[in-house]
Amino acid sequence: MISPKQVIEEFVRRFNSADVDGLAELYTHDAINHQVANSPIEGKEAIREMFREEFRTAKMTCIIENLFEDKEWAILEWKDPNGFRGCGFFHIKDNLIKFQRGYWDKLSFLRIYDLPIPSE
Repeated sequence: MISPKQVIEEFVRRFNSADVDGLAELYTHDAINHQVANSPIEGKEAIREMFREEFRTAKMTCIIENLFEDKEWAILEWKDPNGFRGCGFFHIKDNLIKFQRGYWDKLSFLRIYDLPIPSE
């Protein structure tokens, strides 16, 4: 059994390698990934496709600023080389991510990566 912190350290390693399949394997079959700037993504296969699309859109890097653990939860404060910052909360069950909630500013992300800003 590994700790929630170790699961997230592996998550960051795979994220920084853009390892879509490796990332998906860190999630439970029925996991939920809810980045508050987007609609929740439910299920390992949908999460895999989300990562595939995201890595097609932008070359992202996650630098750990702080990583905390409390029982089955890990909290990740991160930044990227462009100064973009965010925070993620991960519920870990049996060494897999069951639930992930991410907080970051979507408008800043779109501007930093020179992506189109949707009009409302």
